[in-house]
Amino acid sequence: MNLPIKAILIGAGRRGVQVYGRYALKNKKKIKFIAVADPIKTRRQKFAKLHGIAPNRCYKSWEAILKGDKLADIAFICTQDQLHTEPCLLALEKGYHVLLEKPMAHTLEDCIKIVKKVEKTGMMLGVSHVLRYTDFFSTIFRIIQKGVLGDIVNITHRENVMWYHYAHSYIRGPWANLEKSSPMILAKCCHDFDLLFYMVGSYPKKISSFGNLLHFKPENAPKGAPHYCLDGCLAKDNCLYYAPRIYIDIKPQIQLMEKSENKLLKMLAKLRKNHVNFLTYISKLIPQFKVLRYYKGFPVSYLYTDQKEDYSDGAKAKILKTSPYGRCVYHCDNNVVDHQVVNIEFKNGVTANLTMHGFSEREGRTLRIDGTKATLIGEFHISGEKIVLYDHFSGKEKLVFKKKLTRESGEHGVGDFELVDAFIESLIYKEKAQPLTNARETVESHLMAFAANESRLKGIVIDMDEFRKRVEQF
Repeated sequence: MNLPIKAILIGAGRRGVQVYGRYALKNKKKIKFIAVADPIKTRRQKFAKLHGIAPNRCYKSWEAILKGDKLADIAFICTQDQLHTEPCLLALEKGYHVLLEKPMAHTLEDCIKIVKKVEKTGMMLGVSHVLRYTDFFSTIFRIIQKGVLGDIVNITHRENVMWYHYAHSYIRGPWANLEKSSPMILAKCCHDFDLLFYMVGSYPKKISSFGNLLHFKPENAPKGAPHYCLDGCLAKDNCLYYAPRIYIDIKPQIQLMEKSENKLLKMLAKLRKNHVNFLTYISKLIPQFKVLRYYKGFPVSYLYTDQKEDYSDGAKAKILKTSPYGRCVYHCDNNVVDHQVVNIEFKNGVTANLTMHGFSEREGRTLRIDGTKATLIGEFHISGEKIVLYDHFSGKEKLVFKKKLTRESGEHGVGDFELVDAFIESLIYKEKAQPLTNARETVESHLMAFAANESRLKGIVIDMDEFRKRVEQF
């Protein structure tokens, strides 16, 4: 396959533009986007301008971009969860290799359809389980492979979703309602099931799970709270989830910077928090300060669709008066869990526990792996990463990995670009195996998520061999 590889993008949202689009702009010799599809005009126009895509290669829908002849070698599919299956199946049928956002699909039946189509067509499918590609989890996997821990006995793994992220995505946002999206244990934790499967190196034998929607319900709303925060909420000064606090005052980003070990970031956090008027003034003189004063990143970017991208406080307030993100978190249509635990027994005897919740003080994963020779404790936070080994025989502890928060840090620990690199290499060098997250292994992590959801709902222990037999009927 000749370089640069030609690609199309289906879904020009945050992941499509800021991850895969940015990768292409930084690696022009490897990949070139030649067409884009998105129902929102401003999104596809913005992506087209960045990548020099002709107007006749800008499409309003996945149906339109896939209707005619094959345009490229790769289709990047970055639509919402419930819109993964049909474009993926058609792209594979037309001869595209596909890099698909996780989860593969929002139903188990559709996941199996995709796997079967991959096997029928012989095309390559990569799924964006990017955490395998981070320095943090790559280091842990190497430690396990070298036998430093001895035989793994137990893993305790936590997916700590920061309070504002949960409110943004799973109460006010696209993943709040089961009828419109996926079970949260799939949408948020298929990454984590994939990691456990990857680290343990064995198929799961039994799964049980418990969890519910505990807090974000109407009966927990402050007295007299309106359906929209800016409709005169009396609790605005004390409510953690008051929308302007998150999207205008950017309190979560300030808190994140304050937790960093980077002194410059701490100083900038103090400036944005306590001297916003001065920051407004100097941002007029020094353009670099506009990034801090008029923040455009997550989750603020989700406020903007077809509107003119005015990031002033007044413009944001106007949007929040009618936007789903301006709603009271206790008066939304959310019905996914806000906390859940999953217990897993693997076929090789290893046990694992996965805890997911939406009330963390910072975003990230924490884990503890206990082996017969040593214990590993890891912190994979957006504010910094650390891995410590505790040797049982010597009693000594050793810091084996540490990474501070940088401007390039992100929720996936800069694993996104490594994932695309691996996918492209798999296409170029045919003798290589499928990428680290191939279709069969990916569907295993999804099976675990669907089994956990069934266990939670029915109050039963799931025998995974029996569960797989049911899946084979699809």
